[in-house]
Amino acid sequence: METIKGRGAVSGAASTRFNLSAREADGDWLDAMETVDGPSRNPATTVTEEHPRSILSFNKSPDVPFDRSVNAYRGCEHGCIYCFARPTHAFHDLSPGLDFETKLFAKPIAAKLLRETLAKPGYNPAPIAMGTNTDPYQPIETRYRITREVLELCLDVGHPVTITTKSDRVLRDLDLLEKLATRNLIHVGISVTSLDPVLSQKLEPRAASPAKRMAALGRLAEAGVPAHVSIAPVIPSITDSFMESILEDAAARGIRSASWIVIRLPHEVAPLFREWLEAHFPERAGKVMATIRSIRGGRDNDPNFVTRMKPQGVWADLFRRRFRVAASRLGMNTPHVALDCTQFRRPSLDGQLSLL
Repeated sequence: METIKGRGAVSGAASTRFNLSAREADGDWLDAMETVDGPSRNPATTVTEEHPRSILSFNKSPDVPFDRSVNAYRGCEHGCIYCFARPTHAFHDLSPGLDFETKLFAKPIAAKLLRETLAKPGYNPAPIAMGTNTDPYQPIETRYRITREVLELCLDVGHPVTITTKSDRVLRDLDLLEKLATRNLIHVGISVTSLDPVLSQKLEPRAASPAKRMAALGRLAEAGVPAHVSIAPVIPSITDSFMESILEDAAARGIRSASWIVIRLPHEVAPLFREWLEAHFPERAGKVMATIRSIRGGRDNDPNFVTRMKPQGVWADLFRRRFRVAASRLGMNTPHVALDCTQFRRPSLDGQLSLL
């Protein structure tokens, strides 16, 4: 199966949940584009500016440690083939495959919308999570600086925030992160899947290299910014062999907090991941999927609350034990310190803080 340089997905496989693949040609010239020009094997990245009415999303999921989040972007150019957010592109009648990593959406007024929400009389502060859906430090952040604007607002109003990323681009905001850290308002998690740059280029083609991510963890630790290494996702027979070495590297850089998450394959992610396996690791594709199914109760994915984040079976027990032993040996069992919500001061819409 042919791969596409610089992209994670092998195809633009459409969603079947919203009739995307069943739509009929309407006579537009685009219907004949591939017939005339041939199929595009190097799709360019495009960005559409989106102007939503609100930016702060709330959830009541029992599986996650936060109840609110800000997503500055839709889609992600990092192109991680395993990304559980890929199916969200189907809501736009776009492919969770190549479209997800090439047809991006940016929300340039995110900080303004967040200020409006924080200014509401009934708002009660709790940590805002960034990077829970798509990466807040993907390449287009360099141009849009939306994540930075949100951090500036959080610093201004004393609001706690957490960041999860796969990019060393987070260091561009180190000045803000240091100030937030001195007030116990920030926690940064960097996700690392392996220490092999060749494997990383296949799994997450436009994310920072493993070496850059590890270096960023060390720089954050040196700066006094609470940082965490997340071994996510652990992919059986593909990345699981790196668990101990990632922890050892992170510990040597001063990181004392770590976690792991096994791969999840919701909705369209499963067939996309199967395509990727056949393209890059055909000799072990069957073993990988068999192990994943054993972890997920005989299915490609467990969609149920609570159990979806708690893999079961022999393989899951093995990963859990390996992580526990290594983390304990390296002194990486430090729990997260609760961020401070008492410093929050409600802003007024003219940009000034309230005295009360």
